[in-house]
Amino acid sequence: MRDQSHLRHQDRQADHAARRRRLAQVVGDDGVALIAATPERNRNNDVDYPYRPNSDFRYLTGFSEPEAVAVIAPGFEEGDYLLFCRERNVEQEIWVGRRAGPEGAMAWYGADSAFDIEDFDNWLAKLLNGRRRLYLTLGTHKEFEHDVLRRMEKLRSQGRRATPPNEIVALDRIVQEMRLRKSGEEVALMRQAAATSARAHVAAMQAVQPGMYEYQLAAVLHYEFEVDGMTWAYPSIVGAGENACVLHYIENSAPMKDGDLVLIDAGAEYRGYAGDITRTFPVNGRFSEAQRELYDVVLAANRAAIAAARPGAPVNAVHQAALHVLVDGLLKLGLLEGDAEDVIETESYQRFFMHGTSHWIGMDVHDVGDYKSDGEWRLLEPGMALTVEPGLYVQANSEGAPRRFWNTGIRIEDDIVITDDGCEVLTSDVPKDADEIEALMAGETVGASA
Repeated sequence: MRDQSHLRHQDRQADHAARRRRLAQVVGDDGVALIAATPERNRNNDVDYPYRPNSDFRYLTGFSEPEAVAVIAPGFEEGDYLLFCRERNVEQEIWVGRRAGPEGAMAWYGADSAFDIEDFDNWLAKLLNGRRRLYLTLGTHKEFEHDVLRRMEKLRSQGRRATPPNEIVALDRIVQEMRLRKSGEEVALMRQAAATSARAHVAAMQAVQPGMYEYQLAAVLHYEFEVDGMTWAYPSIVGAGENACVLHYIENSAPMKDGDLVLIDAGAEYRGYAGDITRTFPVNGRFSEAQRELYDVVLAANRAAIAAARPGAPVNAVHQAALHVLVDGLLKLGLLEGDAEDVIETESYQRFFMHGTSHWIGMDVHDVGDYKSDGEWRLLEPGMALTVEPGLYVQANSEGAPRRFWNTGIRIEDDIVITDDGCEVLTSDVPKDADEIEALMAGETVGASA
């Protein structure tokens, strides 16, 4: 039976076509844009990592096979959009899976014309000839980029027989600025990723028991992802006790003890779009008094940051709102001393809170887009998507930290999309209020709050 996986891409071709039209308007009739899918990566011996194309390529094409090049060439006789890809190969497809082939590239992925990737070099001179500007990624697929530039110099040396572009423009910046503002269709995909991510976190809260290993809890998350046909958007972090104080802890190898808090930072990827949620909860189902004191400070910071995320606000307003709440909490709990403004100015809080509060999110979990423009923080706009993730981390023997707070790491992270009058919290399906978490872990039905 013919593989039907192309059907899920067909229903999104209008989105990809609209993006290509926007890019074509930038490229113009005197320009040409080339973007290649990044190559497969070897894991060991004859085993490759599961393939995922670079996000810019997928954003423009929806095509997810390796060894492919997309061309945007407005006014080109074979069409404005050409796709070079692998030919169908029955013998290879028996071993490693079906291919779209050039016919599928046109029928399922919207290419005006499509050709065998083996013929790309033969087409390159024709594609470049007479175009004033070449739009090319810079640093994404270095082997491809260097080869194109070398070939272009060779054409230039041929004099009047060829007139290749005399200007090179970084394609990455243009596409990534497009990606910064999510369409309604993209937000719908992000809601799906967030919903599955939230369900996985809820399942982990319900499954955890003292004595379990961190990797066993990670398995609960990954099971929920895969049941929904998704994969993880990044290596899952499951850190209990002192491991929760390691920001990017991915070993997930230790047993979880009665009395520990466990911090889970994990998200599913759906059709190329990432979820990214962090929740922190007690392994035994009950926060200690000290744990709840710290937890409530982080939760208040999370909510203050979400409230600050509005159109027209500078993007760093989210961090500043969280930071002031965290510093006030640290002072009240005796982990810091002095005046709040002095603490912020000297950054003495950084031994307990050493990272930013937000990053863009989308096709990449740390998504593309500048945070500043001409040295100024850019203003938030509807369609921009970002995380909100304040945290506090108190390692053993931390200077000035009472012993009751030692080996406590807490982070609470949500995904939001800026709307016309505020923001939508995509990840509200997983509880974060301490009472709601305890009730859920005790088997009670609760309604999560944003």
